Amino acid sequence: MENSDNQKIIITKDHALLAGVLLLAVIVFCIVVFSNLHKNNSLQPLPFLGKWTHVTIHKDGNDVQDSIPHRVQNFSFVDQTGKKITNDDFNGKIYVADFFFTTCPSICPKMTKQMQRVVETFKNEPRVSFLSHTVFPEHDSVNVLATYAKNHDADANRWHFVTGNKKEIYDMVRTGYLLSADSGDGGKGDFVHTQLFALVDFNRNLRGVYAGTDSSDVNKLIADIRQLLKSKN
Repeated sequence: MENSDNQKIIITKDHALLAGVLLLAVIVFCIVVFSNLHKNNSLQPLPFLGKWTHVTIHKDGNDVQDSIPHRVQNFSFVDQTGKKITNDDFNGKIYVADFFFTTCPSICPKMTKQMQRVVETFKNEPRVSFLSHTVFPEHDSVNVLATYAKNHDADANRWHFVTGNKKEIYDMVRTGYLLSADSGDGGKGDFVHTQLFALVDFNRNLRGVYAGTDSSDVNKLIADIRQLLKSKN
């Protein structure tokens, strides 16, 4: 009888130990889950870059003062297929913009490689597009851009390599995407060479600038695109 009682005590202790281990596992699991939920829910909204414009709007019979963020201006260029590409082609989309030239031996190959990585990440997301402007339109014709795009497996429906009027392209890099603080008139002696990528949201607002030659910064770009997609959902 004494052995039976001892056995019952041992079994009871084993059950208690097992229950304790299971309870601890449940507690740890809950902590991890709630920590992740808190982390996801505590993501800070992406900033709006550029100057805000003060405007007066008419609302409910009254004039109300409001502010609107910087917005990328209208544009019209020609891509590697010879198609005219305008801001309307990006309605309802997020897109990444950059500036390069096909004969660049230094930063441009690194930028294109990193952009390829972003394109591949969102290859199944039709709401994300890519816009690469040549800063050397005198050389980078439609045919030259077509060859460059083909060499980098670029889908012309998603990744547009564009050329056009030099002054208009240089206005975009400076006043549209705010990627260069240098002044210039887009004339013959003007030249812009930047490694930066610009992230533009669904409303053509500028939401981030990233070093296109830095893989860790491009990782941040990928994360920010995902955040914008979630916010739109």
